Amino acid sequence: MELEERPELGSVKIANEVVAVIAGLAASEVEGIAGMSGGITEGWSELWGKKNLARGVKVEVGEKEAAVDLNVVVKYGAVIPEVCAGVQQNVKRAIEIMTGLDVVEVNVHVTNVLVDEKEPPTEARVR
Repeated sequence: MELEERPELGSVKIANEVVAVIAGLAASEVEGIAGMSGGITEGWSELWGKKNLARGVKVEVGEKEAAVDLNVVVKYGAVIPEVCAGVQQNVKRAIEIMTGLDVVEVNVHVTNVLVDEKEPPTEARVR
């Protein structure tokens, strides 16, 4: 979906932070994602009750294109390449539909694996 440009009405600019929130929410919807991985300052903001919806997301937005880098935590037992492919597809689709930007790349960095404490990590579950 392309935004119709109508100069007589003014311009529409989408902030990088908006695209980052869309990407973070879209990534967290994918089965096998335990969460996003942020830096130390983002961890402090959550301690103070401020949830950062763009945690672990870096975006570069141009006039018509966007590139996204995501730091994710994957659930133990998930098939990492499949989960990452799902993240790439979901993030690309969400940004393109909501903003009209062309997403040229979605880079997924797996920074950790979350082990469910109810299930000891004796062996990987095969689907």
